[in-house]
Amino acid sequence: MLKFVKEHMQTIDGVATYPMISLLIFFVFFTLLFWWVFTARKEHIKEMGEMPLENNNQ
Repeated sequence: MLKFVKEHMQTIDGVATYPMISLLIFFVFFTLLFWWVFTARKEHIKEMGEMPLENNNQ
């Protein structure tokens, strides 16, 4: 099964660009997430953390 998939993927032109694009998307996403975590307001983080503990039945 793997041999079939491997040979099929080799017939696609430019298939080597897909892993690079995936790595770039992964890197950009986690870089932005890392940046957001360190720049987020502490009050906002605390408020979101306490939200499940509130007893407001709406």
